[in-house]
Amino acid sequence: MIEKEHLEFHKPDFSEGWHNPGYYPAGIEQKILAGFLDETNKRGHRSRLLRFEPGKFTTAPFVHDYWEEVWLVSGDLIVGNDAEGKGGESFTDKAYACRPPGAAHGPFKSETGCVLFEIHYYDESKP
Repeated sequence: MIEKEHLEFHKPDFSEGWHNPGYYPAGIEQKILAGFLDETNKRGHRSRLLRFEPGKFTTAPFVHDYWEEVWLVSGDLIVGNDAEGKGGESFTDKAYACRPPGAAHGPFKSETGCVLFEIHYYDESKP
C-alpha cells in the first residue's frame, strides 16, 4: 500500500502548485494536497483540489478505475453539459458525489468558476 504523508492542520499555499494534469482543457487545474495515485499499477490514494476558471468545461464523460469522492467547495458546477458546454444540471457549493470505479460521469462546466475537493483511491483489498 502507498502511504499518505502525515499532515497536521496547516494552510496550503493557494498561490502556487496548480497545474493542468493534461486530460483537462486549459483553465482547469489541480493542486495535490496529499498522497499519490499510481494509475499504472492501480494502487494508492490522493487528495486534491480541482478548480475551473469561469466558463471552462469538459466535452466528454470520464470513466476511471478508482473510487472518487467529490465535494463542491465553492462556486457552481454544471453536470452533463454537451460538447459545446450547453445544458446539464447545475449545483452550487456544498454538493457531494461518490463514484465507484467504472462509473461514467460528466462532462462538467462552471459558469462562475468553482473549487472541488476530491479524494481518489483504489480498493487495495481486491487483487
